[in-house]
Amino acid sequence: MSQVILVTGGARSGKSNFAEKLCKEQNNNTAYIATSIPFDDEMKERVKKHKESRPQNWKTYEIYKDIYTIINDISKEHKTVILDCVTLLVNNLMFTYEIDIDNSTQDEINELEKYIKEQVEKLIIEIKKTNLYFVIVTNELGLGGVSINKLTRIYTDIIGRINQQIATHSDEVYFVVSGIPMKIKG
Repeated sequence: MSQVILVTGGARSGKSNFAEKLCKEQNNNTAYIATSIPFDDEMKERVKKHKESRPQNWKTYEIYKDIYTIINDISKEHKTVILDCVTLLVNNLMFTYEIDIDNSTQDEINELEKYIKEQVEKLIIEIKKTNLYFVIVTNELGLGGVSINKLTRIYTDIIGRINQQIATHSDEVYFVVSGIPMKIKG
């Protein structure tokens, strides 16, 4: 039976370090699902630092769309998986979905969110079919005020609902602040 752990927190809160620590404690070969698309020098540097921080024997899978299609194969080689992170996964799905968000209707936004929720639901279904220890990292974006920018409001809203969707199916949920993890579920 799988075990799903959600790790959330703000930017630079220490959530990835904590998630990696959870995986290292499993003492086995971990699969690392990286959802980032390093599109500029700053993102390339972030990706480089993340790669350097994790054990060399961890196998990396760079994917953000249809992740559920690789879960069965990953489960044949690995017992532990970390997905880092949902926030970039949603970002990438939003920007590869053909929609002009600034000029979109509410129905178009609803269809976009439905598509992203379906991607996440299919992922959860596939994880639950395995015996994987599966750690998912995300950002908690909804702690500040409401943005005046339409794109940012929509993105924050979708992330918030996706985080709730994943948390509902998670066995444990941790909120990380200043490098300190607090268990809030499980």
